[in-house]
Amino acid sequence: MCGRYSIISKNKESKGSVRAARLLKQAEVDNRFNVAPSQLLPVITNEEPDKLQFFSWGLLPHWAKDKGYKLKTINARAETLTEKPLFRELINRKRCLAPADSFYEWRTSSAGKAPYRFLLKDEGLFCFAGLWDEWTDKETGEVINSYTLITTAANELMLPIHDRMPVLLHPEEESLWLSGELADEHLLSLLHPYPSEEMKAYPVSHLVNSPANDSPQVLEPAPEQGSLFG
Repeated sequence: MCGRYSIISKNKESKGSVRAARLLKQAEVDNRFNVAPSQLLPVITNEEPDKLQFFSWGLLPHWAKDKGYKLKTINARAETLTEKPLFRELINRKRCLAPADSFYEWRTSSAGKAPYRFLLKDEGLFCFAGLWDEWTDKETGEVINSYTLITTAANELMLPIHDRMPVLLHPEEESLWLSGELADEHLLSLLHPYPSEEMKAYPVSHLVNSPANDSPQVLEPAPEQGSLFG
């Protein structure tokens, strides 16, 4: 799964996703070192692919009776998108990108849970593949836009930590994901593990455990317990 990530683009050489870098700069988005579910975060939708919008992370379905709906999904499994009613209609109509430069995952062992940061080797920006929905309060007219990140099987780098990872798209795949012209099978073919050889990872401190710690200190390497990455 993916329950925490970072969005660092300011004062950083532009690499990776040109789309994400351009839109984050235009919107003057501050660096975020430790974003979490329920927060309003930048996304790019298939309906407005040249605009950065801010949606709540955790899917609030349009059919939910009220905004207090408790089953707000932060991740959706790529393998079952066309099977589960919650996602089946969204894969055709409401796809999005979520800009990021890294994500965090926790390794569980007898000593407890240890956090790791995963990023591209060039430390550039990328986009997660996601789905979004729009919920409207029928009485007040209030609108809440929200999103979920798609996950897939872990690549070799990720596997020692967790058996799932978020779907990271290459820059050339972003437009395909946002395009409304692809058949389901072509969209689903984009949802594969990112190549291990293009990524790196390192342990970070338990500061990342709390969303209140949204500072550069979260990124600092922590002593690694044993060798996981060769």
